[in-house]
Formats: sequence, structure tokens, C-alpha cells
Amino acid sequence: MIQCKRVYDAPSGQDGYRVLVDRLWPRGVKKTDLNYDEWCKDLAPSSELRKAFHADVLDFAAFREAYLAELADKRETGLPLKAKSKSGVLTLLYAAKDTRQNHALVLAQWLESLSISK
Repeated sequence: MIQCKRVYDAPSGQDGYRVLVDRLWPRGVKKTDLNYDEWCKDLAPSSELRKAFHADVLDFAAFREAYLAELADKRETGLPLKAKSKSGVLTLLYAAKDTRQNHALVLAQWLESLSISK
């Protein structure tokens, strides 16, 4: 199972394996204060794509499409996280304010769609 959670929300016992999926470290959070198992910058949107989305150059639909195109080349990087989600809960941590339109949700859907066997 894959779920998404803001880094600013309190951790819970149901979070399982917690992975930070932002390219940049979240503002106002000390590295020693964040309860996480892995920081996976490689699956975060590129800096250019992130900046375009936050500057409202792209709407969410266009951002999602461009981000999925970036993820297409990162299957091998995503497979270990997919495997974690098959053996327990995988929580993708993100810092975005919008809980309904953010890259972690797109990443979660992409990971769900990955097939472990080629």
C-alpha cells in the first residue's frame, strides 16, 4: 500500500517505510527532527518542472503529464519502492501545501502502475 503525507504531519505507527520524495529539504524542518527511512531525490520532479508548476506556468494536468514523462526513464529507481509497498505500507513524504494536487500523488500512482517483473 502506498500513501502520501506532508512532512509537517506527525508520524504514526501506520506509516510503515517513510520516504521523503522532495528534491529540496523541507523548510523549517531539521534533518534530525524528521522521522524518515530514505530520501529519494531522484524520483522528485526536476528543478525546472517544479519551478514552472509553482510559478503557475503549468497547470496541474500539464505538470502531471510532464512529470510522468520524466518518471518514464526512472523505472529502475522506482522498483525498490514498489517492492516496499508490496511488503508493507510505503509513505511518500512531501512538503507541498496542496494535499490534492502535488507530485507525491502523481508519484504514488506511477509506483502503483509499475510491474515488478519485466
